[in-house]
Amino acid sequence: MKQRYSDTDALRRKLAVMKTKDFMKQVWANKMARVGVIIVAFFTLMAIFGPIVMPFRTTTMAASREFIFNPPSLEHLLGTDNLGRDVLAYLVNGSRNSLIVGLSATIITIVLGTLIGVSSGYIGGWVDNILMRITDFFLVLPWLPFCMVLAAILGNSIWNIILVIGLTGWSGTARVIRAQTLSVKEQQYIERMVSIGAKKGHIMWKHIIPNVFPLVFSEAILIVSSSILTETSLAFLGLGDPTNPSWGTMLNDAFDTDAMTIGAWWFFITPGVCVILVALGFTLMGYAFDEILNPKLKER
Repeated sequence: MKQRYSDTDALRRKLAVMKTKDFMKQVWANKMARVGVIIVAFFTLMAIFGPIVMPFRTTTMAASREFIFNPPSLEHLLGTDNLGRDVLAYLVNGSRNSLIVGLSATIITIVLGTLIGVSSGYIGGWVDNILMRITDFFLVLPWLPFCMVLAAILGNSIWNIILVIGLTGWSGTARVIRAQTLSVKEQQYIERMVSIGAKKGHIMWKHIIPNVFPLVFSEAILIVSSSILTETSLAFLGLGDPTNPSWGTMLNDAFDTDAMTIGAWWFFITPGVCVILVALGFTLMGYAFDEILNPKLKER
């Protein structure tokens, strides 16, 4: 008996590996996904290893005014800022916090959206009504102003920013997951599970969530870009964590020091380009993954 179970588990693992390899081949064959993966991989490696190679201190001051707002040179490839700090080091170190906020907030958003969407769609009744009314409340709220108010109340901390973005951005995901859950709920094997007395929690965890996971995965990839853009907007407005450099705080510093007025383009253009590229990379990956995981879209 034990041997049979071990053989079954080994077969399942083998099938999972085969599916993963097949999925990766499809991703690499898709042009949008390939470009997105390359962009995201580049910035991920920069965020992981960049701060080790190029450490950055937020309190570093220039010894003389001659080091302030120096244009790009061999010594400083992206020039210096208003305090004589290396802009490239600022940019590299800012990538880590921007990606941390984006990914962490996305995890909170996806977990909340999935749990609420699956519970609402499968349980139905008064549970569905209450959860969807709460979801509608968050949907109609202007997201960025609401995030600004919460960030101002909670304080300038990177973890507060993560909580603010994660706890306010789940409503769209919940709606999408609920719609998919309603579709999966009508499948015959789900009805058979109900007829033999399977518990709702077991059906939701073992059968509903695995079937909506491809949609959850593609939603998560798309949400990362919006989370990074939101963090950048909040930091640009002065609601970011000044002790943890990010692309948003970099743009805020450039605005406060009139970098655009004096022509220090290297200080405000580079973080803006990085934000656009990262958002583009995750967006391309999200649309491509959705196309790969959704056969109907692929046929279309």
